[in-house]
Amino acid sequence: MIDYLLLFAWSVLIVDSSTIVALIFFEQREPQSVLAWLLLILILPVGGFVIYLLFGFKYFKTREFRLKSTRDAAILARVRKGEEIGVPDETESNLGTLASYPELARMLWANSGSFLTAGNQVDFYTTGKEKFDALFEAIDGAKKHIHLEYYIIRNDALGERLVEALERKAAEGVEVRLLYDDLGNNIPRLRYRKLTALGARVSGFYRALVPAVGLRVNYRNHRKIAVIDGTVGFVGGFNIGNEYLGEGPLGPWRDTAVRIRGAGVRALQLRFVLDWNYATGEGLPLGAAYFWPSKPLGAAFVQVVSGGPDTTWNPPREQYVKMVHSAKRTLYLQTPYFIPDASVLTALRIAALSGVDVRIMIPTKPDHPFVHWASLSYVGELLSAGVRAFSYNDGFLHAKTVTVDDYATSVGSANWDLRSFKWNFETNAVIYDPELSERYRHLFEEDMTRSTEITMESYAARSVWTRFKESISRLFSAAI
Repeated sequence: MIDYLLLFAWSVLIVDSSTIVALIFFEQREPQSVLAWLLLILILPVGGFVIYLLFGFKYFKTREFRLKSTRDAAILARVRKGEEIGVPDETESNLGTLASYPELARMLWANSGSFLTAGNQVDFYTTGKEKFDALFEAIDGAKKHIHLEYYIIRNDALGERLVEALERKAAEGVEVRLLYDDLGNNIPRLRYRKLTALGARVSGFYRALVPAVGLRVNYRNHRKIAVIDGTVGFVGGFNIGNEYLGEGPLGPWRDTAVRIRGAGVRALQLRFVLDWNYATGEGLPLGAAYFWPSKPLGAAFVQVVSGGPDTTWNPPREQYVKMVHSAKRTLYLQTPYFIPDASVLTALRIAALSGVDVRIMIPTKPDHPFVHWASLSYVGELLSAGVRAFSYNDGFLHAKTVTVDDYATSVGSANWDLRSFKWNFETNAVIYDPELSERYRHLFEEDMTRSTEITMESYAARSVWTRFKESISRLFSAAI
């Protein structure tokens, strides 16, 4: 018996030692991430290793996504050179007519190939009913094609409604493509058989060869994109499921999505085509079948910013940092998860100390307690710099938005957390439009009336138990 215990102990030691070597020498993590993982593995020799496999292992990242990164970069380079006729890049000329924040637009263009489009009409939705009414109206009116890319599709009434709507359009001869995340999709694959029999294409994104290993937990396609006929596009925070209608255990659901009509739809279409071709190898072309010329429909400039494990840098994070640094008067942000890295935390603190009215809103009711306690610790750190923080009480706040100086607003899928910055595939729309930004600021201020402000006094009065949960959650959030 003692021999078996010694053998087990030596096995654990060897496995943990190998893990530590991988952490330090091969993965090139940030020092705080390495220390957090080392501490977890030392405290929980067996459990820590399993958790590391599920949430931390990233060795296969460079191997898996190198080809995608190279191919996407080559296509974006051709777009910037004007070599892709179907996706014209008018960024240079549009920069000359952009009234404010040309440096933000230029950085996003140079950093991630986010070309700047003009003449867009943008509508935003903050309730599931509004968003899904608009989405299903667009789907029902489709004549050519429907392209959907969603992280979560629930096997419930809303998910069934979507599948049935797609079946009707496929039966009419409309091209239907549905790209779902292999972890987030809850609809059995057998349910898609009728849809595919009607000619539609359905695919998972980044399917894991070994379902129980961390490759399923990390590298998730967190995007929420819909493109109809190349003329109407949706992007934002809503997934497909009853809870996004406010019918889940968290109650009312406060989220944000936008509908774009105009040249900005081409950018969403490009994002879908790149992801679809990676997942399926179909080779959709960047031609007239999917990228149509557009006429000016509104006054908004739009850039679509995407990032993920296949990008060298972190475009959504750098977008957020640049927006914070660009703020002169106001910066209001909403996010369900607030676990910033040092660059984001420093930018927010500097902005507040410089006199910018910085306000952060997170949910009162958490869906992930660990992340919620970590978020509170970071929010508390910013209070002394003059940042105002609020916890939203009227249901669950899932919006991922930031609006700056009543001019630039970002709506998308990227949270203000390390997982969105490192592990997930994300897409935001940055909208340069004074009217929309002012409306969203007023909406934020309305949300404040349904929130509790987190003051320095209330934060200092939290219990010892709350402080302990915050400290532990924050410590291990760095391991992400």
